[in-house]
Amino acid sequence: MSETKEIHIPLGPSPEKWDLLSKGIDPFGDQMILQMGPQHPATHGVLRLELKTDGEVVTKITPYIGYLHRCFEKVAESVTYPQVIPYTERMDYLAGMNMALSYVLAVEKLREIEVNDRVETLRVLVCELNRIASHCVAIGTFALDIGAWTPLLYLFQVREHILDLLEELSGARMLFNYIRIGGLAHDIPTGWIDKVREFCTYMDPKIPELNGLLSYNKIYIERLAHVGVMSQDVALQYGITGPNLRATGFDYDMRRDAPYSGYEKYDFQPQIGAGEQGTPGDCWDRYIVRVREMEESLKIIRQACDRMPEGDVKETIPKSLRKMPEGEVYVTTEAPRGELGIYLVSDGTDKPYRVKARSGAYCSVAAVPAISLGGLIADLVAIVASIDIVLGEVDR
Repeated sequence: MSETKEIHIPLGPSPEKWDLLSKGIDPFGDQMILQMGPQHPATHGVLRLELKTDGEVVTKITPYIGYLHRCFEKVAESVTYPQVIPYTERMDYLAGMNMALSYVLAVEKLREIEVNDRVETLRVLVCELNRIASHCVAIGTFALDIGAWTPLLYLFQVREHILDLLEELSGARMLFNYIRIGGLAHDIPTGWIDKVREFCTYMDPKIPELNGLLSYNKIYIERLAHVGVMSQDVALQYGITGPNLRATGFDYDMRRDAPYSGYEKYDFQPQIGAGEQGTPGDCWDRYIVRVREMEESLKIIRQACDRMPEGDVKETIPKSLRKMPEGEVYVTTEAPRGELGIYLVSDGTDKPYRVKARSGAYCSVAAVPAISLGGLIADLVAIVASIDIVLGEVDR
């Protein structure tokens, strides 16, 4: 009878291999190269990740973008200032109101236009509604990538209520063209504020139900805790903003710390990650920050409804933008996927000389290799889902 030989199969690279890798030497002669995307059910949009793997362990990640490039910044140079607005909403098509607001604020700053309180309040209201709708997609697709189907359907029910409200207001469900330079397209319909309040009442029990269904599910926590940890140093080095930055424990929110559109008048608390179930800045923290942000958005929406002032939403819309002052401005706002910055250069004509968008999602994609190296392929799926990217905003 022959002697049985015990075989040990390593689960990942040895310390010696990692030491060589850290010195820029590739010790893996038997690595496999995998293409994750651009057409893959685990990628959010058309992101392509080229992976080098040692077994199931990811040893190198190279992101490739540009598959959704539509030349927004170049197109903006050939259309008039008002005509740029619809193109901005197509960057992050899940948060059109927030996209348009950044650009409109930049033009208003250049033209020195000051809008009235009613316009500011309505802008805040619709942007926070859009933020909740955007987070519903982010959380629902995150759960779907992990293997949970029910939360997606559950959250899309909530999102449909918001889109119904925004459709009644603007006539569209995704690309609204409602926020205009100097005001709004038109005032709110009769009874619309009451419908928003009804939505808030409908939404109140949904978040505790989501927490019971998903957030504190034992399997879900074990799947996400300690995975894809992003430290504050890494976040700041890569220019991470928004929920992904706050998930690291860094307490910064432009709506509170650099307020615009009257956000300083609202009582709310930015949510930060604390490593409640794992390590600060892990996938679970990025998830739970977005869940709790929806509660804060509800607070802002209620306050906006209660303080809604009177006024004409069109009174400060300029009759003509044919002659703009020469100069350059930069404006940033807190969009659902991080700070959206608009750098605008005017040469005095009716068309922008240059429009440059600073995308929060773009920086998040750049950080994927830094927070994924040494993890499993299955964990990379969770990490990409947790950073919540929209490729229209990344590619522009």
